[in-house]
Amino acid sequence: MTTAGLPDAEKPLVGMVHLPALPGAPKFSGDFDRVRETALRDARRLEAGGVDALMLENFGDAPFYPEDVPKHVVASMTRVAAEIRDEVDLPMGINVLRNDAEAALSVAAAVGAAFVRVNVHVGARVTDQGVIEGRAHETVRLRERLDSDAAVLADLDVKHSAALAERPVDAEAVAEPVERGLAEGIVVSGAGTGHEVGGDHLRAVASARDEAGLDAPVFVGSGVTAENAAEILEVADGAIVGTALKEGGETTNPVSVERVEAVVEAVERVR
Repeated sequence: MTTAGLPDAEKPLVGMVHLPALPGAPKFSGDFDRVRETALRDARRLEAGGVDALMLENFGDAPFYPEDVPKHVVASMTRVAAEIRDEVDLPMGINVLRNDAEAALSVAAAVGAAFVRVNVHVGARVTDQGVIEGRAHETVRLRERLDSDAAVLADLDVKHSAALAERPVDAEAVAEPVERGLAEGIVVSGAGTGHEVGGDHLRAVASARDEAGLDAPVFVGSGVTAENAAEILEVADGAIVGTALKEGGETTNPVSVERVEAVVEAVERVR
């Protein structure tokens, strides 16, 4: 399943480029060249390992701004994204944590990125940054104003968060980010970074998507490994992978080409 703006591959594998702390963040090393070099190294290794697309994320900037990052974060991410675009021939996505869709779309428009991820696109979630409300009405209008073709991948029950009120995973719930929020794809994840998605939950989301008659791919956004990728992608339409591609399986470590190749090989078995 493919959608305009998303990676044009069967069961696309999106590899994460986790940025170290950027200037202004508490854990910034004081060396922006090191940030750039780290991102470029990981992007090159992901490409060498065979992923279908990249996603750039300000992973090191904790504690995260809830919805509106400072302008210097946008500037830093744009510079790094532009350098990756010039060196790596893969579609790119942008995710600005915790939930700055305006910044993500702005970076995407500036560098020609293919898609963005929005953790809370519709509804509201309780997070460690407080209650975050979706702003689909602003996001899709900004995309029009920027004349951007970037697709929106919207999380459903995003990791590191909880619902304000429980609701079933049914056709109505899954349709909301797509039919009412105008997102092009759905992301499901486990409870936290690197946590596997429950098989029953993934099947429920895919089934609800089909029941709603949506032509929107379901991506798994956490917990995919070389061991479980084939099983997960029998149900899901694509995967966003970070931790499993890193040396030693540690999220903050460099990307390992060998680990990327192992996950790619597992994905190939279901293509």
